[in-house]
Amino acid sequence: MDEEYDVIVLGTGLKECILSGLLSVDGLKVLHMDRNDYYGGESTSLNLVQLWKRFKGSDKPPANLGSSRDYNVDMIPKFMMANGTLVRVLIHTDVTKYLYFKAVDGSFVYNKGKIHKVPATDMEAVRSPLLGIFEKRRVRKFFIYVQDYNESDPKTHEGMDLTRVTTRELIAKYGLDDNTVDFIGHALALHRDDRYLNEPALDTVKRMKLYAESVARFQGGSPYIYPLYGLGELPQAFARLSAVYGGTYMLNKPECKVEFNEEGKVCGVTSEGETARCKKVVCDPSYLPNKVRKIGRVARAIAIMSHPIPNTNDSHSVQVILPQKQLGRKSDMYLFCCSYSHNVAPKGKFIAFVSTEAETDHPESELKQGIDLLGPVDEIFFDIYDRYQPVNEPSLDNCFISTSYDATTHFESTVMDVLSMYTMITGKVLDLTVDLSAASAAEE
Repeated sequence: MDEEYDVIVLGTGLKECILSGLLSVDGLKVLHMDRNDYYGGESTSLNLVQLWKRFKGSDKPPANLGSSRDYNVDMIPKFMMANGTLVRVLIHTDVTKYLYFKAVDGSFVYNKGKIHKVPATDMEAVRSPLLGIFEKRRVRKFFIYVQDYNESDPKTHEGMDLTRVTTRELIAKYGLDDNTVDFIGHALALHRDDRYLNEPALDTVKRMKLYAESVARFQGGSPYIYPLYGLGELPQAFARLSAVYGGTYMLNKPECKVEFNEEGKVCGVTSEGETARCKKVVCDPSYLPNKVRKIGRVARAIAIMSHPIPNTNDSHSVQVILPQKQLGRKSDMYLFCCSYSHNVAPKGKFIAFVSTEAETDHPESELKQGIDLLGPVDEIFFDIYDRYQPVNEPSLDNCFISTSYDATTHFESTVMDVLSMYTMITGKVLDLTVDLSAASAAEE
């Protein structure tokens, strides 16, 4: 271990693994260590016995739940947008050759006490029970404008500069009501709060286009894809990739103490009395707790069920977004469900997650509106975890720390953190022009 590396990465969470893969592909010499004896850190994947141990303190789950080995329960479950940035990053590193993806059946939104399919195109808008008859026409016009919008072709701009016009102003032009704005902003554009309404509309229009293009790509009922056997496959795929490029992975390394020189710059990492020297360290917040601050908490429930979420057209995999306004909350709530069709549970079993940014200390009552939509559950676990973000200045100490995972059940916010870290570490912007067809391995 007494060698010099360009970068030492601590923790094998999703963000750290993606960065380690990107840096290895760039030709840097990378050492990747984790204090745990398993991959994934916070974003690990557990079998039934591990799940029981973690939340119930015993290792004897009831026999009626089936074989422990058949469960791959992701602790930070997130779907990927089929044409989204994460998929581009995965293709860029060629890690897709180790993964099989399968389309997610459904994308839904909670509105006025009911679950509805998210309409993604002008044709779906016309058929959607979310919208009244006059609103359908207005939404159809707006969707056609968004579908035809091309940043580099002013003819499609209808005289509006979307880098200046706010989302609120753009929506007013089409006369859309608040109810419509709610599902467009939160379930299509995937904004996490309502700040976007006062920001330039270009970002929202691009997000809507990404959603519609992703739906079209797999011809499924949703824009999302998910790896077979769950996200636990990703860190392991990156470990393989890293080995191909000469990177080194070490699990079960206690302590992992980051060492600094007299100028306060990182100079190495010590574990079990040996120090590996390095120029830069990339890690999750748990490895440098004195360089991060707490910014919030996520409340979540994990349920094992014997049926799909009701009112989702029997979807075996699905995301439901519950916008904050519909719940009278300050932040959105997310339902995630996956099943044996993605090989994450035994046949006939479904894993559902309900998550939100915690506003109280009582996850059971806080998540009730989401849990009520699940129907009967075989087992349910509750959990709250803290979210941290870095407060250090990486240009001074050469420590690049990721932000904790948020409550969303899709990857868009996570991958933005990875890309901004990549740029800080390398001074380069990652080129994401790739052939998207490389990630369609599991279309049946």
